Amino acid sequence: MPRALEWMKLTAAEVQQAAAENALVIVPVASLEQHGPHLCTGTDIILGGNVALETAKRLEAGGMPVIVTPVVWTGLAEHHMAFGGTVTLDSSVFQALLHGVVGSVARHGFQRVMLMNGHGGNAEAIGTAATELAVEFGIRVAGATYWHMVPEAIAPLLEAQPTLMHACEAETSMVWHLMPEGVRPDRLPEAVGPKSSRVEGQPPGLLMRRSFREISETGVVGDARTASAEKGAKLLDAIATRAAEVLANPRLWGEE
Repeated sequence: MPRALEWMKLTAAEVQQAAAENALVIVPVASLEQHGPHLCTGTDIILGGNVALETAKRLEAGGMPVIVTPVVWTGLAEHHMAFGGTVTLDSSVFQALLHGVVGSVARHGFQRVMLMNGHGGNAEAIGTAATELAVEFGIRVAGATYWHMVPEAIAPLLEAQPTLMHACEAETSMVWHLMPEGVRPDRLPEAVGPKSSRVEGQPPGLLMRRSFREISETGVVGDARTASAEKGAKLLDAIATRAAEVLANPRLWGEE
């Protein structure tokens, strides 16, 4: 019987065997927050967890040992608080949480960790965590927001926007595929917002978090009106396939 890919489904001995095999540990990181009038607050949890698991399936099929922890479901979501339905941490608590998870993984003998982020508000903090935790624990730690890591897999499948945004065509489609009860189809006509969370004249290199109330009346960035479950299945497959290709690179882990 093949070993499960999910840490929580393994026995302690099986987890230790994975460490002995130099398995990559993928830690999905997400957020619980508003996603417009049409989409469930657990969107980032659903998508982050499934992108991580589907990526792991493809890595295993290619011969890389891998396991996936449960989703870190809380993140940095202060910019969504004004809409309600959101749980947020402050930066020090978030970093302490990641420190505890990765520290535990390292103490069990794992040498490779991927922080697979599924929430835009966590992006900069994930990069900081990956760097600091690698130095502290003496292991390889990578970190990325999945749609930033594989944009080339996403853009060709979208009709109304160039990339994944927030409660948008891409996120709505994938939730519709994975958990249809998380979508309110009757509210889709309202599920449209600005095409960017940046104000006019703000370059990509200028970071400034502002309340989504200032950005979008609906809480949406992008356009969910062209979403479909079929599109969601294609997006999930394309994202996971490309992410697995990226993570399978032995040079990334210092193995060549």
